[in-house]
Amino acid sequence: MSIFSHIASVKTADEVAHQIEALVLEGILRVGDQLPGERELASITGVSRPTVRDGIKALEARGILESRHGGGTFVADVIGTVFSPQIISILPAHKKATRDYLEFRREFEGSCAAFAASRATTLDRELFSDLMGKMEQAPNDPEKEGEVDVEFHSLICEMAHNLVMLHTMRSCYRLLSAGVFENRERLYSTSGSREKLLKQHRAIYDAIMARKPDRAKSAAQAHIDFISEQTILLESLDEREKIAKLRSETRKSKTKV
Repeated sequence: MSIFSHIASVKTADEVAHQIEALVLEGILRVGDQLPGERELASITGVSRPTVRDGIKALEARGILESRHGGGTFVADVIGTVFSPQIISILPAHKKATRDYLEFRREFEGSCAAFAASRATTLDRELFSDLMGKMEQAPNDPEKEGEVDVEFHSLICEMAHNLVMLHTMRSCYRLLSAGVFENRERLYSTSGSREKLLKQHRAIYDAIMARKPDRAKSAAQAHIDFISEQTILLESLDEREKIAKLRSETRKSKTKV
């Protein structure tokens, strides 16, 4: 089954471009996804190849699509950033930024989970069930677990079926994947955290699958509360290790005198 549909009425380049735009907006076409060739796309949509070509060129000119020499047409990197590069570069050094980010995520992801519980379609729920199984069977590898974690929360936001939420989330999660605000690998490697995080994800999953918006929101917020607590603990540990190292170096220098 194709994600593209037949254009029944006005067969213009604008209509071709509009259909592709909608697929990108809805998160059906993602960054890096390749479009079918002109011939195939023309056949699916019922539009002539020159018209398809013009629609694609219009989207390329606007930076939504990009052509790779000899490789076809792909969705460009259309995910924006919440902050400018200058702000991103200084965020990690300021602990308040991490706390404020997690506070934002607590409210945002709680709302996403509530919407997902009431709006998820049958296909959404099938995908979510498959992903939950993938999460439970993930290898004992903090990097892999972190990737599945991001996928889990991303899918919840997709199931909320709100375009603004979807693209806001993707912008925020780009910072998360880059480790700007928290080190997910370290979080998963902390003693006991893996089991607790899995239990929290299961609680979110169960509430969404049971179509319980309030319960889903509470479970999502409890999850972020745990991450906030662990972040503070890790920061305290780092500070203690830093002080211990300074003390050790001071004692060694006195011994040499």
